[in-house]
Amino acid sequence: MAGTGGRQGPLVADKRYKAAAQPAAPKKAAKRRRAPRAPHKRGPIMGLLHLIWRAIWGMTWRAGALVAMVVGLATFYFYAGLPDVSALLDGRYRGSVTMLDRNNQVFAWRGETFGGQITAENVSPHLKNAVIATEDRRFYRHFGVSPRGIASAIKINLSEGRGPLEGNGGSTITQQVAKLLCLGVEYDPAIWKTEAAYEDDCRSGGIKRKIKEIPYALAMEVKYSKEEILTIYLNRAYLGAGARGFEAAAQRYFGISAANVNPQQAAMLAGLLKAPSRYAPTTNLTRSQERAGMVLALMHEQGYLDDGEWQAARANPATLSEAAQARAGGYFADWVMDTTPDFLSKDTTEDVIIHTTLDQRIQSAAEEALKSVFETKVKEGSEAEAAIVVMSADGAVRAMVGGRATKVSGAFNRATQAKRQTGSTFKPFVYAAGLDMGMTPDTTVLDGPLTVNVRGSGHWSPQNYTKEFLGPIPLWMALAHSINTSTVRVGLEVSFDQVRKVASDFGFASDLAPGPAVVLGVSESTLLEMTGAFAGILNGGSSVEPFGMNELRIKGDAEPLFGAGGGMGERVISERAARELMWMMHQGIEQGTGRRARIEGRQIAGKTGTTQAARDAWFIGFTADYVTGVWMGYDDNRPLSGVTGGGLPADIWREVMVRVEDGLPARPLPMADPSEWRNSGGQVWSSGDPIPEGGVPVINGELVRRSTQPDRNETLGQAIENLLRSLY
Repeated sequence: MAGTGGRQGPLVADKRYKAAAQPAAPKKAAKRRRAPRAPHKRGPIMGLLHLIWRAIWGMTWRAGALVAMVVGLATFYFYAGLPDVSALLDGRYRGSVTMLDRNNQVFAWRGETFGGQITAENVSPHLKNAVIATEDRRFYRHFGVSPRGIASAIKINLSEGRGPLEGNGGSTITQQVAKLLCLGVEYDPAIWKTEAAYEDDCRSGGIKRKIKEIPYALAMEVKYSKEEILTIYLNRAYLGAGARGFEAAAQRYFGISAANVNPQQAAMLAGLLKAPSRYAPTTNLTRSQERAGMVLALMHEQGYLDDGEWQAARANPATLSEAAQARAGGYFADWVMDTTPDFLSKDTTEDVIIHTTLDQRIQSAAEEALKSVFETKVKEGSEAEAAIVVMSADGAVRAMVGGRATKVSGAFNRATQAKRQTGSTFKPFVYAAGLDMGMTPDTTVLDGPLTVNVRGSGHWSPQNYTKEFLGPIPLWMALAHSINTSTVRVGLEVSFDQVRKVASDFGFASDLAPGPAVVLGVSESTLLEMTGAFAGILNGGSSVEPFGMNELRIKGDAEPLFGAGGGMGERVISERAARELMWMMHQGIEQGTGRRARIEGRQIAGKTGTTQAARDAWFIGFTADYVTGVWMGYDDNRPLSGVTGGGLPADIWREVMVRVEDGLPARPLPMADPSEWRNSGGQVWSSGDPIPEGGVPVINGELVRRSTQPDRNETLGQAIENLLRSLY
């Protein structure tokens, strides 16, 4: 085939398949392959650190996983053992004793009191806010444990030079509840010797304890609501003065329910959580108020109180209720506890209510009188002590002061525990024996030198305090002026055994001394026993067992378990003898050794007493209403300086009774009328007769003793001589 221009084109083979003509696609650029990175060369140190980091990281996440698993298992274990909330509200292991006075007003508690179950919903909102503001401001935002709180506590502890977990623990309220519950471990006396040791162990700190707290706290957060956890806390927290829970504390300190406390009272209660004993308002009210001020500031800072509420609360700090402030009858309450069976007092597992004989008005009068005399009549810095007992004629104790420190509990009680020589306060019972055998107040007895041969001891010659002798005198004068020789002669006449019997029957529980010196009060007794014996004279001659309990009942029970623990017993001397003795003791106040005890417009009978070297000074006396005993001395038994029973003890007695009798009508003593034993012939000594020159009364030239038995009208000196011959 000829081509154009005579040139032939190139030969090509035909395509097998024909395709539609398409524009040629642009060639894709060849993908550039990245050259392999050259390995990074670490130095040997960096390489080692890298390996260490990888190892730490690997161990950390594995350990974390293991810890999380262990915590989870522990949490589940504790969760399974948690009881219902209601079973956790009363955390006491023993019951309490609440004491009411004669007017049914609470005046003392013993043991840990529980005011009753409360909930976070029914307490005062101020109390709830105060607790959260003080103890755990993030309570509603954490899950039982606050890492931020723990870290903050560690920082504070280290900055103050303590160990990381010593002092502030950073515990949440939930963790504190875990401690209160002792992580579910019950008290076992085989492990802990005392409950105090058990609680100390439960509240101990340290890493081991913290580790245990965490899963237990988490378990509680799962098991209980926040309000239930707070409810447990409000019921179980110890708040000082034996109060367990905020209801008991509110009642103890303010006399109101926890539902009704105001902001300042709530702040004071919440402030106790840090250190209950230290900040208890009954221990130091000022310190407690200062702590409450800090809590109020926290409440204001966190928005629980506005400016006005905060300022008002600060300006009017909480104060104690009248009953809590008085703290009356601490010695009395201790005595009642000691006279109550242990299983219903110290070791009770129930809440016990004791209705007592205490009169808080009289108790306050006794305390104020004692303080007044020591402030105005005793040398500053004196270590001398005193005790007071006031009782009714039936033995019901109305007040008891066991020492100068009156606001105490558990202290040595000088009214019930101190046995001291009674001195001349014993003498009325010598004369009681004589009067009961037929003597009268006008019976003549010799005050003169006397020597008694005491078998096994030799001769004994009693002396008078004045070292002088009055000669023949009537019985009433011998008692009024506390004449020793005359008292011994009366004892010889009636026999010392009879004197001991009369004294014992009147209530001297202590052993009475052998020999004739018993009549001068060398035996030991307590002030309570002595006052009870004098009450037997006032009531007409019957024995008395002093008592402080009217009845005891279990809280909630309608019927009491016990009634009064004492009272009047059998007759010891005749009523006539008791009334005559009362008249004789009245003369001792009017013209004898007890003149400083006189109260204008009141009839008083009493007896002074001072032991050898003035180691003890007594005054015991009574009006128609009450019998009051006063003792004064040193605890180490050293002599008093310039003190006798007719001095400071009589002053204290008078100050007590002026306050006690205030507002009461003046009632005459039920004493005998002298006309009942005096005859018109003047054959016996009369207190109204003039005393002959030299002070020696002479009746028809002969000293005689008048008796209700005619055949016993003999010369007293002759009778004593005959008795001495027969005995010695």
